[in-house]
Amino acid sequence: MAKISPFRAVRPSKTTLPNFSSKSYRTYSQIELADNLKNNPDSFLSIINLKKNTKVAIESAKRYELVKQKYEDFKTTKVLIKDPTPAFYIYETQQENGLRFCGILAAAHVDDYETNVIKKHEATISKRENKFKTYLKTVRFNAAPVLLTYPDNETVETVVLSAKSNATEINSWHAENETHKLWRIETKKEVSFIQKAFENIHSLYIADGHHRSASSALLAKEMNGEQKTPTNSSHNHFLTYLIPESQLKIQDYNRVIKDLNNLSIDTFLEKLSHYFKVEKKGKGVYKSIKKNELSMYLEGEFYCLSLREPMEKSQSAIHQLDTYILQTHLLEPILGITNPRTNKRIDYIHGSDSLKQIKITVDRGDHAVGFGLFPVQTSELKAIADAGDVMPPKSTYIYPKLRSGITIYEF
Repeated sequence: MAKISPFRAVRPSKTTLPNFSSKSYRTYSQIELADNLKNNPDSFLSIINLKKNTKVAIESAKRYELVKQKYEDFKTTKVLIKDPTPAFYIYETQQENGLRFCGILAAAHVDDYETNVIKKHEATISKRENKFKTYLKTVRFNAAPVLLTYPDNETVETVVLSAKSNATEINSWHAENETHKLWRIETKKEVSFIQKAFENIHSLYIADGHHRSASSALLAKEMNGEQKTPTNSSHNHFLTYLIPESQLKIQDYNRVIKDLNNLSIDTFLEKLSHYFKVEKKGKGVYKSIKKNELSMYLEGEFYCLSLREPMEKSQSAIHQLDTYILQTHLLEPILGITNPRTNKRIDYIHGSDSLKQIKITVDRGDHAVGFGLFPVQTSELKAIADAGDVMPPKSTYIYPKLRSGITIYEF
């Protein structure tokens, strides 16, 4: 049984709406960041960019206080407004390439995270968890929702469609090649319908936001230890965006390696042949068309790599992942990459033209070899989460990529 709650969102006012929200901070180049801050001073980036705006280095605690101060200033000047009553928010975005996503912005309960109603498929790093926990405790808001997915549910879909048609307010705007729409669902009847619909869903799956979820759970545990608070206290919840799994889009997450671990081309191919059937595919881009079949680009040629010993169906979902096969049969034993999370010889490329990018970077000499993988399927993600396993690093590149500041959850 999944527990989701309405919340009083802090949102950009009508005048700042089109330019307030932002992509993940790390996705902006320095030029893009500078341009955005100059042209959109009343944006969410202006709240969190104070580290760059200061002339001297400052410690994290002070930086977090400045973020909090800037956020409060935006509320005082009505750049941001807070809704008067708790609500669910239906958020829809459509990209120019035709991809469309529609889901519910809601507060999820940390109890569901702790009891595995909200299931995970990635390992988290304690240092990152604690750093973000400290940040949250200082600023006291969530602006970047955790992306959760759930099995397609006709009842939920019907409730969402009905709620959209009866919404009391709608915002619509266009930003960065995307059209955005936001509905506010506040009537007790419709809020109750949505909550009851999710109570019949046994599991939610984290698609993106494992560290944010873990940090929120850590903070709740810490704050509950410091003060006696009821289980429904605001700090026991965190901001989420829930979409049906049929809308989840998982792209291939490919690898390029800087060198061949001091092996000649012939020796490398000979070692490959112990594990894989190696088939030349020519100079044109070759994309893997099924699971457990890898594409490789090396010295001007594409290859198809298929395991000599096919994976048995009885093996666990984690062992059948192409990322696992590549790591255990090639990257580690042949190229000497034991920890792909930290090794500086490996880089990652994603996107619809990622194989073309692999060809470009290898031809240019920046990397020696590249590998294209068949995308992880949603069913595999769920099977791994259900089994309590974790995927190898950089196994999935998932859409939608959520913007920060569409709605902000305070606690």
